[in-house]
Amino acid sequence: MDKFTTLTGVAAPMPITNVDTDMIIPKQYLKTIQRTGLGKGLFSEMRYNEDGSENPDFVLNKPAYRKAQILVAGDNFGCGSSREHAPWALLDYGIRCVISTSFADIFYNNCFKNGILPIKVSAAELDKLMDDANRGANATMTVDLEAQEIHGPDGGTVRFDLDPFRKHCLLNGLDDIGLTMEKAKAIDSYEAHLAEDRPWA
Repeated sequence: MDKFTTLTGVAAPMPITNVDTDMIIPKQYLKTIQRTGLGKGLFSEMRYNEDGSENPDFVLNKPAYRKAQILVAGDNFGCGSSREHAPWALLDYGIRCVISTSFADIFYNNCFKNGILPIKVSAAELDKLMDDANRGANATMTVDLEAQEIHGPDGGTVRFDLDPFRKHCLLNGLDDIGLTMEKAKAIDSYEAHLAEDRPWA
């Protein structure tokens, strides 16, 4: 997966609590096991009207937020079913970072495995970042993973905590397969010795 080091991009405000995975990517999009192409279905029940036209009131349909890379969301983001399609859809759309006061555990874990940085902040910090995100074309934030800081458009800084192992994985672009491949030499050595010790196996 792609490394996450520093991200500077437009932050879209979504002040909705309990955004569940069915809202993120509705069930009709779950037939595929491909990680690409799901961006068109992201928040589809809010993004589109029944006739398929865009809902102009939805934040990601507004001109200032069409290329948003950061989502500032309400409490308990990613609750509901454990579908990995949710982070796939966010990533395919272009969202690399989601900021909230809390996340559902499975969604939170799935984000790290797919190159998305979920950041937990306090309620007061979220209010400030939500205000920053409501600035439309001026709602640009910088997320510095190494420093564990979010820099707002007015120069304000919010620091965030993150598990060191998860930080290491994102900085180096390591998913579960990548972590395994880091041990390739040790695995090859073990298998070579095993073949010598147990040639019948």
